[in-house]
Amino acid sequence: MIITLSDTTSAKISSALLNARRSAGSPASGMVLTLIIVSDEDEYPAALEAAMAAGREHPSRILLVVSGNGRHTASLDAEVRIGEGTSGEVVVVRMRGPLADHPASVIRPLLLPDSPVVVWWPGSVATNRVASQSLAELSNRRITDAAASRQPRRELARRAEHVAPGDTDLSWTRLTPWRTLLAAALDQFPAKVTGAVVESERGNPSADLLVAWLEDRLRLTVKQATSSGPGITAVRMTTAAGDIAITRPDGLLASYAIPGQPNRLVALKRRTTADLVAEELRRMDHDVVYEATLLAFLRRSAGNRPARRAPQAVADDAGGLVEGPSAQRAAARRTARREPATKTAAKKTAAKKTAAKKTAKKAPAKKTAAKKTAAKKTAAKRAPAAKRTTAQRTTAQRTTARKAAR
Repeated sequence: MIITLSDTTSAKISSALLNARRSAGSPASGMVLTLIIVSDEDEYPAALEAAMAAGREHPSRILLVVSGNGRHTASLDAEVRIGEGTSGEVVVVRMRGPLADHPASVIRPLLLPDSPVVVWWPGSVATNRVASQSLAELSNRRITDAAASRQPRRELARRAEHVAPGDTDLSWTRLTPWRTLLAAALDQFPAKVTGAVVESERGNPSADLLVAWLEDRLRLTVKQATSSGPGITAVRMTTAAGDIAITRPDGLLASYAIPGQPNRLVALKRRTTADLVAEELRRMDHDVVYEATLLAFLRRSAGNRPARRAPQAVADDAGGLVEGPSAQRAAARRTARREPATKTAAKKTAAKKTAAKKTAKKAPAKKTAAKKTAAKKTAAKRAPAAKRTTAQRTTAQRTTARKAAR
């Protein structure tokens, strides 16, 4: 069902959505989020097809904002689609004239209540700070695609300089299978990585992000080589026992090689835009690994090499790399080396405490002895005085007796 509205308002679009849902026999929406797509006339057909395909996994209200051209008077046209190959609702909104400068005022009344909002720019973004746009301020997450711009590396640098919590890019989403395989390789073969190289076609933003991710996690300089493509064709990590290599020359199957194990073939097909958008709609939290990778990309672009090597890494639940078994063993050895010094320091501290306790016990005894000595001195002083008093009494008695005799 398609309902076309010309020179309409947000209130009329909302009424049309409600009437279309009732006519389709589903008064309850059953949708989990609102997906806002910002595109132009050339981009919107492909973007709408990808969003409708992703909507089969995530039933949502899709608001497709198309920037109009031609007339300069303010106007708002809309198409409301219910069914039409999607489990949710689709509203194509065309704003022209001064109204196109204030899209949030039109879109805000059309959002699903109490549900997440995601904004997706399938093409290039006109501003540096994506999160500051009026539509972005309504959202929980913001999706861009650096590969859609004419200068992907410069576009990535712009995103990195103004990254905000909730930002992500489809160039990063394309790396999920690669990052998973690399982390699994280091988990199965936790050897010390001494070097790495990433091979890809020229100007591939996903390869730039993969290099920055490896440098950030492994703390070593990663080389970048150019191949004929498509996309990323190989990643090799050098160890003392041999190379850990993942090669994908055809964009379909990858050869997965680990030292001491037979080579394996792994499905590593280049995914469609619908698959990428569906993956990003599965999470509404901040992608902290992506933010750290963008900062590493900025450091690499500025010519700053990674810091000294960190412990060997393996996969964690957030899609990053953490210390592996070899790093844990090295940390245990360092701890064992520190233990004698720690024990010695502990013994000295205990000895000091014992001496302080003994001194505290002796102090009352010293005070008691001093008191006794003082008492003896006082008694010694009083003794002669007592003797003199007795002698004086005896003399007085004798004198009295003599007088009485006379």
